[in-house]
Amino acid sequence: MSERVSLQEALIYVMVMVSASDSSMTDKELHSIGEIIKTLPVFASFDQERIVAVSQDCGERLQAENGMANTFAVIAASVPPTYRDTAYALGVEIAIADVAVAQEELRVLQLLRDALGLDKLTVAAIERGAQARYRIN
Repeated sequence: MSERVSLQEALIYVMVMVSASDSSMTDKELHSIGEIIKTLPVFASFDQERIVAVSQDCGERLQAENGMANTFAVIAASVPPTYRDTAYALGVEIAIADVAVAQEELRVLQLLRDALGLDKLTVAAIERGAQARYRIN
């Protein structure tokens, strides 16, 4: 069995991985992460003082040997089936936060949906919803 972290930590790992995937965590992405943690019910019991520590832990995991694969395994082990669509939605939300989605972000999202075992219809609905929310005139 894979190592586990709390659901909230796993969701933060998702957002950090997507944001950092293109080698730059933009201000818009960081702001989005902060707002998500402040406002979504799933984070109601999360100590916001731990955001930096959890993000650093994610970064350390990614730097280790087989870091990305192992971090996806931790996420998959820590996110129960009822929150897997939430995890993917948060990843998409961060990818689209600065409007331009990089190829690296798309790749991380693909690996995430595979790790979480999400079906194509769920993925398409989440992605379409994000496109509708962030459409520019």
